[in-house]
Amino acid sequence: MTASEQLRRAFGCFPSGIAAVCAYREGEPIGLAASSFTTVSMQPPLVSVCLQQTSTTWPKLRKQTRLGLSVLAEGQDEICSRLAAKGGDRFADVSWFASDDGAVFVDGATLWLDCTIHAEVPCGDHDIVLLRVHGLNAAPDMSPLVFHASRFRRLASI
Repeated sequence: MTASEQLRRAFGCFPSGIAAVCAYREGEPIGLAASSFTTVSMQPPLVSVCLQQTSTTWPKLRKQTRLGLSVLAEGQDEICSRLAAKGGDRFADVSWFASDDGAVFVDGATLWLDCTIHAEVPCGDHDIVLLRVHGLNAAPDMSPLVFHASRFRRLASI
């Protein structure tokens, strides 16, 4: 196992949710999946995602006025797989809607954030993208989609 594979396996020990970052561009929705979503600040309201510098979707998204961030819900693993795919129609059979400003949101997500780019910080082979939140809709009673050890998991109440 290479050092890179060992590190990926080690990082997989930390469970994460999945955020879809999407926008409407030239009459079509575009988007990607990010497992490195986290809250950053209450004032100003900021969240972050880490995106691979080799992404071909991020350069298109970063030019949009607004970005929709949808935290995927339990059972939306198929949507996550589509948004993470390198090719094909990522929005085939995905129910979504767009704001007047062009942010795209995935129907049935547990959280929707209407965002603009606040800052981008290059770090290694990824960029940390800080997003400023302008609006939201949250469903905290819905279970999120959880990714752990390269598999989708369910949360359990204790």
